Formats: sequence, structure tokens, C-alpha cells
Amino acid sequence: MGNRPRELDALLASVAVQDVPADRVVLVGNGSALPELPALPGEVTAVELDENLGCPGGRNVAIERLMAFGDVDVVIELDDDGLLVERDVFRRIRELFGADPRLGIVGFRIADETGETQRRHIPRLRATDPMRRGPVTAFLGGGHAFSMNMLTRTGIWPAQFFFGHEETDLAWRAVDDGWKILYEPALLLQHPRTSPARHAVYHRNTARNRVWLARRRLPLPLIPVHLGVWTLLTLVRTRSWPGLRAWAGGFAEGVRTPCGERGPMRWRTVWRLTRLGRPPVI
Repeated sequence: MGNRPRELDALLASVAVQDVPADRVVLVGNGSALPELPALPGEVTAVELDENLGCPGGRNVAIERLMAFGDVDVVIELDDDGLLVERDVFRRIRELFGADPRLGIVGFRIADETGETQRRHIPRLRATDPMRRGPVTAFLGGGHAFSMNMLTRTGIWPAQFFFGHEETDLAWRAVDDGWKILYEPALLLQHPRTSPARHAVYHRNTARNRVWLARRRLPLPLIPVHLGVWTLLTLVRTRSWPGLRAWAGGFAEGVRTPCGERGPMRWRTVWRLTRLGRPPVI
């Protein structure tokens, strides 16, 4: 969005020194002009959008450009305030996808400048160990890699979400199509410690998109269960009256507005998610 020039420079520098270079790089100015770009390995495509399309919408622009080239097997997406600490990240990703044709998504470990990973950045319930590697049901938007074959089958980001729960929508589609999601803590993205509530639209979008997610992806009997659980959790966790009002407005918007095409997961996917430790009701 053009408001992190120093962080972007550092990220691009960390991309440039990877021991396996990127074949193609796409940088999207999400409603902002792009700065002069440093020299990078591979072909660089710069896209300046007239308006901010949100996290998923901006990422879709980049993915669609890469799809159009027709020669990309794996897409790595990085937030502009992230930093690749090690030089072997791209090599590890190439090896992981090369070893397993059913691997659809690889999630990075997110840690701040002190090396600490926030609890919300560990893609498991009741998890305390950010170094535990293995199959999961979710991934982090700040740093991850996708199989292009998977995206071709499952579809790309839900752009209408703008911000909030778009990762879950994509992850559920991937699992429902038989793809694996791997959390690999050896792939580190350094990222400043933040709170999602820093975004002005956080409470409203979280509620609206939670309803849209349930309506789009869950079997009908699970929709009220999922939304009921999250309503209780929100009432317990939210200490701000303005935040609760914004959340209630977003929930109502999610109920009354179109959520996009409905494609509920199969019951065997519900069971698979449950066996992996996160049933799709929480």
C-alpha cells in the first residue's frame, strides 16, 4: 500500500539473496504507486492498482499474472513488512513441493524481531510450541507457498472478503479437494509484532466474513453451530463496546448480503479436519 518503503526494501533484498532465485517476481501496488525497484533475479512484473482491493484482491492480481505466464509451479506470497531471515527458504520450498505432488500449501513460521511467535500465529488449537512441524488445517497469510496446480483446481482468494478469514476459505477448499497443508517452522518470516485489531475494519470484517465463510463452505447443519461458537467466543473476548457494535453490524451484513458461490465441504472433509485437530466449528 506504499506506506512501508523501508520494510519493502529489506524484504526485496532478502528475496534477492536466496540461494535458489525466484524465476518471476510480481509486486503489486495495492491502490498505490510503486517505488523504484532494486535489481532482482528473474523477471520482475510491477502492477499499480488504482484502488486498494484488500489483501485477497491484491494477491489475486499477482497470482493471475503468474498463471498467465503458464510456466509457474509454485507461488510464494510475502507481506511487504516481512523479512526472509535465511537464504535457503526458496530452496526448501522447491524441495518440499518436489517431494509430494499432493502438497498444496506450505505455511511459514512468523516471528518478531526477538524470535517470538505469537500464539495466534501457530496454526493449531491449544498449541504452545511454534517449532512443531506437521500437517495442519490452516496457514498464515503473511508468508506461505501454494501449488499452482492446486490453485487451478480450487480457485484463488475470495476477493470480496477484503480482509479477514480469506485464508480459512482457501484452506478449506484445498483440504476438500484432497490437498495437504504443511506447517514448516524452518521457513521463517520475520514480522513486526502486531494486533489484527490495528485495522479499522477488523471487528466488522471479522464478523461479516465469518458468516460468509460458514455460508459458503459448511454443510447446513454445521452453520449455526460454527456461528454460535464464534459468537460466544467473541462476547467473552471482546472488551470494547464500540468493537462489539462493529462486530454486530458486520454479522448482520454477513447474513443479509450475498456471500458468493456456495460450495460446502463434504462430510469426509469435516472428519479429516477433525482428525487433524481442528473441526470446522471452531
